[in-house]
Amino acid sequence: MFNLFKKVLGKTNDAIKEVAPTRKKSISKDEFEDILLESDVNYTLVEKLLESLPEKITRTQAFNSLISVFQYKADWKESDTKPFVEMIIGVNGAGKTTTISKLAYHYKEKGHSVILGAGDTFRAAAIEQLSRWSDKLNIPIVATQQGHDPSAVVYDTIESAKAKGYDHVIIDTAGRLHTQTNLSEELKKMIRVADKALTGAPHRKMLILDGTQGSSSINQAKAFNEMIGIDGIIITKLDGTAKGGSVLSIAEELQMPIFYIGTGEQPKDLIPFKANDYINTILDEIFI
Repeated sequence: MFNLFKKVLGKTNDAIKEVAPTRKKSISKDEFEDILLESDVNYTLVEKLLESLPEKITRTQAFNSLISVFQYKADWKESDTKPFVEMIIGVNGAGKTTTISKLAYHYKEKGHSVILGAGDTFRAAAIEQLSRWSDKLNIPIVATQQGHDPSAVVYDTIESAKAKGYDHVIIDTAGRLHTQTNLSEELKKMIRVADKALTGAPHRKMLILDGTQGSSSINQAKAFNEMIGIDGIIITKLDGTAKGGSVLSIAEELQMPIFYIGTGEQPKDLIPFKANDYINTILDEIFI
């Protein structure tokens, strides 16, 4: 797991090396500030993290400061309900469909049964892409034609899961820009229909955030949260960016669980997020 974080944060750590090329036992406050800003921690949070630190900072002090960002009360929304219904939300290009395949693979590897719902009926490509993953992973899918009612897909997927005794339902949703009113209304309707099909569903609404967007993805997350209420986050594409510090900004601003980090393009490339491993991977580049 720890080595996987090293892989994911490779570009972030390369950027840190440019600011702090030599690892030391302690660093100055100014050096720590430069490192945090370089890795895309937003300025207000950087100032807050530095507040309680001395002029010379040790690894333990740096760790305690960074880990404090994750000390909020998060509702992980786990449930023994079967089927456990998850709705996957996010803008186009964030890696939604690929992440659904990773989640499905993750559950299948644990010995759980999974069914997919191709609820992004706005884009034909989304239906095709999810259907390809369904074939590749040998996981059933409920899909319809482009332009059909996505709420019907939600209902049919949950009904099928109930009838056949599946453990997990994972439903894709359209990823048009969050500023569009019609998307908001569509998502709300899908949630209402899910609850009609199975009381309490969807049990978890997961937001996919593109790691390459850095701290700017926070506004996106806030908009979706106001729209329908988000239960947790999966961050994708962190391995392709030097903005790995944005995870701290996302945690600080949103105060919600970060469930997983995407580590590549393959179904197996998904790891549970561990705050300790994340922080230690960064600090390994700074301190002896």
